[in-house]
Amino acid sequence: MRIREDQVYEIAGIGFGPSNLSLAIAVREHPSNIPERPVTAVFFERQPEFGWHRNMLLPDVTMQVSFLKDLVTFRNPVSRFGFVSYLHQAGRLPRFVNNQDFFPTRAEFHDYLEWAQACFADQVCYGSEVVAIGRPSGDGPAGCLRLEVRDAAGAVRVVHARNVVISTGLVPRMPEGVKRDDRVWHSSEFLERFNGADRHELKNVAVVGGGQSAAEMTRFLYDELPHAQIHSIVPSYGYSLADDTPFANRVFDPEAVDHYYFATPQTRDDFWRCHRNTNYSVVDSDVIRDLYRRWYGEGVRNTSRLRFLNLTRLTGVKRAGSETRVVLHSLLDDEIQELSVDAVACGTGYDAMDPVHLLGDLDRHCLRDDSGQLRVSRDYRVLTTPELSCGIYLQGGTEHSHGLSSSLLSNIALRSGEITDSIIHGLPDPGR
Repeated sequence: MRIREDQVYEIAGIGFGPSNLSLAIAVREHPSNIPERPVTAVFFERQPEFGWHRNMLLPDVTMQVSFLKDLVTFRNPVSRFGFVSYLHQAGRLPRFVNNQDFFPTRAEFHDYLEWAQACFADQVCYGSEVVAIGRPSGDGPAGCLRLEVRDAAGAVRVVHARNVVISTGLVPRMPEGVKRDDRVWHSSEFLERFNGADRHELKNVAVVGGGQSAAEMTRFLYDELPHAQIHSIVPSYGYSLADDTPFANRVFDPEAVDHYYFATPQTRDDFWRCHRNTNYSVVDSDVIRDLYRRWYGEGVRNTSRLRFLNLTRLTGVKRAGSETRVVLHSLLDDEIQELSVDAVACGTGYDAMDPVHLLGDLDRHCLRDDSGQLRVSRDYRVLTTPELSCGIYLQGGTEHSHGLSSSLLSNIALRSGEITDSIIHGLPDPGR
């Protein structure tokens, strides 16, 4: 799209994954966004094209949330951007209904997201990374923020906006002291690395982690590499089951956001203590059973290609020429062993989005709580000193203030609607 550097946009979205895509839809559908007074919005995405966890689109892997927790339905059930509308346009609605399943494959849901984002090509700059946010220079427009945007060629341009909505996604987490390379992978790059490797040379592969991604990669590698030894390095005694039962799932309901936000510190701690097993370091039952059946079947056939190293942590990776050795610490007997592998895939999760590196000098105007976390209002706006009147909103990085669903799909439709309402009600045009 063509950016007008002389224009002050009312909204600039940083990142264009599902959250800011949902925001773009909410802005388009807002009653105040009319042709006579359009709400101007632009989005910047550093990827060259739309993509959401592309490297974990493994065959037949299903979503962990209902298709009704799409980009819009909880906010606007009759939106033309809902998953059901996508199915209807694709000609698959009757077949999907006949499947009697609330959980589409991850590949189909990704196709839905691509279908929706195609309607916003005139608002999104791909291959564009926002590298800094600040105040306008002396001759710049007042009442707005200055964004420095770097394109794929390295050129930097300046864009001004009254509000920014930061949704840069989660940050891949590796085991301490371990760095990624062509043989040491994180789940966020898994398929790209796997497809770029010579499968015949992958004879010993280790998978690190006890959560959903690690279990899915273990199953995939076992099925795709019938000649290879697969070593699953699990820090617990075995995979823990994700609690997706109806009452536990209420922790992701919209009203749970209010309960968490307005709760006492003790109640917030109880939320995490009691309900971490709904999402963190846990695995769906079907994946656990699939892996157990494969492991058990090997015992029947007197083979041993799938090996589980339970209560074991990876503490380092050694490289010597073409050889890669992982250093393992057994929590059972405190022994240290080394294992020679051709590749190691880390399903070790992500850290929450941290916008501090973008804010630069603006950070001194952002208020923080007693633990040093950004203070965020209920409508996801960062609380600031009076000197900074422009809006800085967060889509992610609010687990400390808004609870367990902050990094998940469950509430993005309502969250985007709340952010849109907050921004539009705060715009200076009195006619809105």
